[in-house]
Amino acid sequence: MNGVRRRHILGSLLFAPLLTACFASSGGDSSGDSSGGAKDGSRLRAALAFPPTENLSPYGADATILSRLGVTEGLTALDANGVAAPALAASWRREGDRTWLFTLREATFQDGSDVTPAAVADALTHATDAKPAPAALSGVTLTAKAHGGTGVRITTGAPDPVLPLRLSSPSLAVLSSKAYDGKGRVDPVGTATGPFELTKVSGSTSATLDRYDDYWGGRAQASGVDVRFIADGTARASALRTGEIDLAEAIPVAQAATLDKATRKETATTRTTSLLLNARSGPFEDPEVRAAARRAVDTSALAKGVYEGHADPGAGIYGPAVTWAEGKRQQPVGRARAATPDGTRITLATYDNRPELPEVAQVLKQQLEKAGFRVTLEVREYSRLESDALDGKFDAVVLARNTLVDTGDPLAVLASDYTCEGGFDIAQLCDRDVDRAVAKAEGIADTAERQDAAMTAEAAILGTDAVVPLVHQRVITGVGTSVSGVLLDPYERTLLGTGTRR
Repeated sequence: MNGVRRRHILGSLLFAPLLTACFASSGGDSSGDSSGGAKDGSRLRAALAFPPTENLSPYGADATILSRLGVTEGLTALDANGVAAPALAASWRREGDRTWLFTLREATFQDGSDVTPAAVADALTHATDAKPAPAALSGVTLTAKAHGGTGVRITTGAPDPVLPLRLSSPSLAVLSSKAYDGKGRVDPVGTATGPFELTKVSGSTSATLDRYDDYWGGRAQASGVDVRFIADGTARASALRTGEIDLAEAIPVAQAATLDKATRKETATTRTTSLLLNARSGPFEDPEVRAAARRAVDTSALAKGVYEGHADPGAGIYGPAVTWAEGKRQQPVGRARAATPDGTRITLATYDNRPELPEVAQVLKQQLEKAGFRVTLEVREYSRLESDALDGKFDAVVLARNTLVDTGDPLAVLASDYTCEGGFDIAQLCDRDVDRAVAKAEGIADTAERQDAAMTAEAAILGTDAVVPLVHQRVITGVGTSVSGVLLDPYERTLLGTGTRR
C-alpha cells in the first residue's frame, strides 16, 4: 500500500518531561528537585498498554512510548494550554513566511555528545527522509541547517504558521548521530536527551530505563524505570492491585472499580472515539445511507453504559479537553436526508488493544441493526487491522483517535484524516468543500482565527456524515499510593518526568 497512507494512530501517548509543572501530578510535588541534589529514589515499575510495533522507531506509533517514558524530546513541547513551549530550543523567532530560527539550550545526548546545531539539523533531516514520513510532516517539506554556534534555521516549502507546534511532535524527537545507521533504521537506546535513558529492550515484552544524570532539566528523582508491556487491561489492573507494579496506564473502565479510589487518577483527554464510515466504496458511499447510520447511533448510551460515566457523549471531532472548541462549535453543514437501510449489509471493524472498543462496536451493532442494517462485526489486534482499514476494506471502523497527538495543531487531524490527500483517511473521504475549508484554515497564523477556521472545517466534515463522534474519553491511570509526580497529560504525550518517584 502507499507508504504515505500507512499511519499509526497509537500515538496515543506522550512527550516532553519539560512539562512536569504543567500537568496535574498524582499527589505531592510534581516538580521534584531539579537542582541536581535530589536523593536517589527507588526504581519505578510501570506497565504500558501498547507494546512497541516498530522496534521503538521515533517515526511511527512507538514515538509516544518514548516520550511518555521521558526518554525523548524535541525542539519544543506542548504546555497545558496546547501552546508551543521551550524544550531543546530555548527560544525561536520567525524570520519570514517560510523561515524560523531556533536557538538551542545547552544540553547533551545520553551518549555524552553535545546537542549541537549540526546534530539537530541532522536529526530533523533524517525525519524528513523517513519512509513513510512521520505524521507530523504529512504534506510538509522542511530543510534544517545549522546557524552559528547555537542556532538551527528551518525553512519550509510553504508558509507554516504552526511550525513550533509541529516540532513538538514525539515523532520529531532529536537523537544523536549514533542513532542513525544510514539505512533508515533508528536506535533510541542511549541516544536521546530526556531524563531517562533507554538501556535495554526485550522485544515487545519489557524495557529498562536508567536515570540520565546529566539531563539539562535536572536530575530525575527516580533512579530508573522497569517497564512491562501488558496489552491485557485486566492484567495491568491486577498487577497494580497486587503491588507488582507502581504505575499502570489505560486502566479499562470495567477494572476501575476494582482499584482503590486513591490509586485511580482520571484525566480528560483530547481522544475521541468515532465511527468512521467508508465514503469511497460500499453502502456508505451513499451520503443518505451514512446519514441513516448517524441517526441510528445513541452516543449517550455509550458514554453511560460502556464507559460507565468515564466519558462524555460525542459532540464533535474535538472534545471537552480542547477547551476552546465548545464555544466556537458550529452546526454541521450540508447533511443529506437519511435513507431507509432496509437490510443493507455492512462490515463493522474495531480493535481490542483498547478494551472498551469491542464493547462499543457490539452496542453499535445492536443500534444499527435496530435501524435496519445487517451488521457483521470484526475485531482484531490493532496491528492486524490498520492496513486493511486504510485500504478501505471495511464499511465502518470504530477508532479511538487523539485529535492533537501529531502536532498539537487542531488542523493536523482534519488534514490527515478527512482530506483527499490525507495520510490517515480511514473514512476514505474526499470532499472538495472539506478540502477547501481545511486548506483555508491551514493558512491562518492568528491563533483565535485559526481555531475559528478549524471549527468551520469541522462542521464541513461532520456534514458529510463520514465520521460520527461517539464519546470523548477520559483516561484512567493506576498510580500506587507511594508514587508521586506522575504527569497526567490531556494530550497523552507525557507520563514520567524528573519529579516522578516512589
